[in-house]
Amino acid sequence: MSDQGPELIEQRGLYLDELKVDAIYVHKPGRTLTEADNVQFTTMTMNNQGLHLDAAWTATQPFGKPLVNSLLTLSTMIGQSVPQLTEGTIIGQLGINDVNFPHPMFHGDTLYTQTEITQLRESKSRPGQGIVSMKHTGRNQNGVVVATATRTCLMWSKAAHLASLETTEGGTHG
Repeated sequence: MSDQGPELIEQRGLYLDELKVDAIYVHKPGRTLTEADNVQFTTMTMNNQGLHLDAAWTATQPFGKPLVNSLLTLSTMIGQSVPQLTEGTIIGQLGINDVNFPHPMFHGDTLYTQTEITQLRESKSRPGQGIVSMKHTGRNQNGVVVATATRTCLMWSKAAHLASLETTEGGTHG
């Protein structure tokens, strides 16, 4: 311990220069999606689809019970990656593509997510920043793939981000 007090450690994601192509990042803990989560998300986003809200009707449909809203699954899958990969190190999300839901999620299922970094490159027009492509895969508690998506983000390099923070904190960007 120094004379100035304990070292402060703030959780953050990884910088562009810390990510590794072909590495698979495992995000824990999983997230159990409840009926309350599904109803709240579905109604908050004004999606009145009976597949998510009407248990009596869905009992007559092929799966026999309500499905978790696929956009809740997608949002949770991407959200699970944030603390480990992009918290405080992302500049902006550039796109989400190739979204698939090969198996439904049901109330009480738990979502586990892994992310593979598929491509990294420095930006040609933004020094100290780069483009990261990643593939998210979500599985339920039985290991069944329930969602996949590719995502592209603009990310900071560590040196450029720290330099930008020093400039901002120094008052030149008021």
